[in-house]
Amino acid sequence: MNHPVYQRLRNAASGRRNRLALAAAVVAAAASTTGVALASTGQSATPTDTSTVAVAELGRSAAKAAQAEALETTTAPETAAPASPSDPATAEPTRAASSAAKAAPTSTPSKRPAPPASKVLDYQFQAQINGWYCGPAATRIALTARGERPSQDEVAGDLGTTMSGTNSAQDTTRVLNKVIGTDFYRSTMLSGGAASPAQMDQLQADVVHAVSNGYAVVANIAGSATDVDGGWHSYPGGHYLTVVGYRDNGRTVKIADPAIPGDDSTYWLTTIDLANWAATRGYSS
Repeated sequence: MNHPVYQRLRNAASGRRNRLALAAAVVAAAASTTGVALASTGQSATPTDTSTVAVAELGRSAAKAAQAEALETTTAPETAAPASPSDPATAEPTRAASSAAKAAPTSTPSKRPAPPASKVLDYQFQAQINGWYCGPAATRIALTARGERPSQDEVAGDLGTTMSGTNSAQDTTRVLNKVIGTDFYRSTMLSGGAASPAQMDQLQADVVHAVSNGYAVVANIAGSATDVDGGWHSYPGGHYLTVVGYRDNGRTVKIADPAIPGDDSTYWLTTIDLANWAATRGYSS
């Protein structure tokens, strides 16, 4: 049977895009077929005619397909938008981390305490036992500040002292470190007839550093100098003496001079005068 209604059904069901139209066509076909049956028989419509049943079945299939199509379209999963930085769910951990960072204590490097403005070491004075032992005697005084009590002869043997004296501050540095068992001491060699301002400042800093840490300074000097009390001291051929203290932040130093007999032959000298006194030699600090 090539009824126009069946042609409409086939055309409506031929493509996916026309499934919704198919449902409408089914309804129209069912109504039209029923109307034909009623008109031809004049009886109550009972869908026993095979064409009517076929139309009804096709209509149900098309309706189901249309329903599935609509369901697929309306229930398609949505892609969740990424949370923005202002989203409370994501911003809260950031704020917490920031607060923790601010609350964390910041460590500051510890500063070493400033050295005292003045200090004098405990030491044992001993005048040199002969005319060429100023080097061993001055070195020994420095060693006693560290608790060492060698004889002048023992120190002279380590220094290589002869009747001509001790060679340089490099020797006193070497023996001081050897006997004490340290590497604290360094040699500073000076040259020229007078110390430069930088050398004066360096000597002042070296004296404060050494004495404040419990170490005496041994200086190799030559020439003449006047102490703060007006005493005049002259050693044109060279001499060794020991710095056992300082005051006024190192601007003035206390000298233990082994060439002066006595129990404690000391005097105070400005650091500037000591630097000029040692300008042609050097010192161990």
